[in-house]
Amino acid sequence: MKKAFSLVELSIVLVILGLLVGGILAGQSLIRAAELRAVTTEYQRYTTAVNAFRDKYFSIPGDMPIATRFWGTAAVCPGIETNPSSTVTCDGNGDGYVAFTTGSNEIFRFWQHMANAGLIEGQYTGVRSCAINDYCAQAGLNMPASKLSTGIWGTHSRGTLAPGHATLWAGNYGSFYTFGSRTTAAAGGHEGAVLKPEEAWNIDTKLDDGKPGTGTVISTPWGGGCNNAASSSDYGATYALTITTPTCALGFLRAY
Repeated sequence: MKKAFSLVELSIVLVILGLLVGGILAGQSLIRAAELRAVTTEYQRYTTAVNAFRDKYFSIPGDMPIATRFWGTAAVCPGIETNPSSTVTCDGNGDGYVAFTTGSNEIFRFWQHMANAGLIEGQYTGVRSCAINDYCAQAGLNMPASKLSTGIWGTHSRGTLAPGHATLWAGNYGSFYTFGSRTTAAAGGHEGAVLKPEEAWNIDTKLDDGKPGTGTVISTPWGGGCNNAASSSDYGATYALTITTPTCALGFLRAY
């Protein structure tokens, strides 16, 4: 006699395989949901840390003009990528803004100063991570990594941006956080797409108004598959919720 599986046995195997696949998919969804919740928590943590820093040192981290009195002076200031530092640092210019101008490194010293003050976890070099441009970022090295896969936090300051910008919405940015991914397209920049439009909408709705171009939480870029905006001042735009691939980064305006 030839032995083989019966139809009942095969059915049981298929049911078990279906349960395993369903469990894996459900587990992945739960992990992603937890990562998305972490983005909101991280934003709130960094905002609290900046406020605590200002209360203690009367300056914005990165822009602090007497940082070297507290943590020592780096060998080269404002610093270069070939001369990374740990706690020794450089002073900011004290103008009340976190500069992203050529060679200033304030957008990287921002995180280093807060880590030196014991207000955030980690240790940061305070300088760019490559020689390509002044925005070169690397998660965990000079800017914080997020619990959300590939996510990286950045910051800088802008005033009011006029209509017509290629990627950014028109409006008053102030000092703000960016949440995106490292992108080689921007030569090591840190504002690449990291969220699906539905995920960006979810965070925006929890913290703000759920609209990509208005309020204190905005998407970047305008258009580009993240939302249906036709221009940088199309404030009636909505998130492109039918798109299921990451096309969005976020900006948290006037955060500190």
